[in-house]
Amino acid sequence: MTEPVRIANCSGFYGDRLAAAREMVDGGPIDFLTGDWLAELTMLILAKNMLRDPAAGYARTFVTQMEQVMGDCLDRGIKVVSNAGGLSPRGCADAVAEVADKLGLDPVIAYVEGDDLVPRLEELKAAGVELSHLETGEPLGDRPVMTANAYLGGWGIAEALHKGADVVITGRVTDAALVVGPAAFRHGWGRHDWDAWPGRSWPGT
Repeated sequence: MTEPVRIANCSGFYGDRLAAAREMVDGGPIDFLTGDWLAELTMLILAKNMLRDPAAGYARTFVTQMEQVMGDCLDRGIKVVSNAGGLSPRGCADAVAEVADKLGLDPVIAYVEGDDLVPRLEELKAAGVELSHLETGEPLGDRPVMTANAYLGGWGIAEALHKGADVVITGRVTDAALVVGPAAFRHGWGRHDWDAWPGRSWPGT
């Protein structure tokens, strides 16, 4: 029988309580610590922040929490997976690396990119992709766009973990990807292991 994967989540939105990561790490044996920082409103907030500071496109509270628990996570073999990279996964990874260096730690930090479609909008329009308002159907036209992101799945996360990452930081991914990625990594699932997904996704199965 496959051993269960114990995944604890420390954030449901940008601004969730800072004590949660510490509570999850100290609350019992876990294999992965995850955190969801992104919502559509959060993406807008991060985009506005980047207008003032190009390096401010990620959730800084995640970095604060990593400063609190990263050492213990490394000592206990707890992997961290979060979408706190927002509009700047690399910037977030660099900030976590700075914290690690300050603490005398040496984690393997990976980041997943590819969700940002703003640089490709003209290419997509030229290819005939119709860009319109999700609710009204109104064409995008030439209106300025602050953010445009595709929802990535969990496979980039799983690949980063397979390559030895201790901390994986993403931009926009599906909510489930934060759990699916670690589960696929731990159980060795492939993209087409359809029978394994539902059979291993629920507590007690």
